[in-house]
Amino acid sequence: MSARTGRATARAPLDKPGALNAPLFRTIVEQLEAGGRHVVLELGPASTPMLELLGRFRCRVEIADLADGGIERLNAAAALEEGANAALEATAEALLPPPDREPFALVFCWDLPNYLQPAALSALMTAVAARTEVRGLAHALIVYSERSMPQHPGRWVPDEELRLVDRRDPTAQVPAPRYSPEDLGRNMGGFAIDRGRLLANGMQEMLFRLPV
Repeated sequence: MSARTGRATARAPLDKPGALNAPLFRTIVEQLEAGGRHVVLELGPASTPMLELLGRFRCRVEIADLADGGIERLNAAAALEEGANAALEATAEALLPPPDREPFALVFCWDLPNYLQPAALSALMTAVAARTEVRGLAHALIVYSERSMPQHPGRWVPDEELRLVDRRDPTAQVPAPRYSPEDLGRNMGGFAIDRGRLLANGMQEMLFRLPV
């Protein structure tokens, strides 16, 4: 399924903090409010606002902070000429919780996919998919219309109105990969695009679903 794109409003530079309306994130929270127990994987750094939000519901949260060296390890393994597949698989497995726990219903990728080489992204999301329940969701923020992006991933946290705020420090800009829906379809480890919305800062908010 191709992404559905909403109308963008006023643009804001990607390296400037601000409250960002993220309708698909809000949809996820509404699903949590509907009840049930959910196991959540957080691929970014742990934050008090996010943990407090998830703490309102029946959620168990696993933290695998890829921004703390994980991105560099995956990209370095992807750059190996010999044994790259084995090295990538081993690196991805080492960065995630063990696979013998409860499967994840929800994965927060934030903007981390933008910082991974295609092979590294594919290896990571394949390992994530192996730990995710059928019909499980992955949420991501993809640089879509800008040609550059901050050098380091964001620190995205929800505010009281369920908008997303990026708390990263100001940083230099680097070229953005600008992954297309087709790129993501090939490199999300079996997750298929469920929905997409173009946000006010030029990023594409994406929901991916692990099909039956």
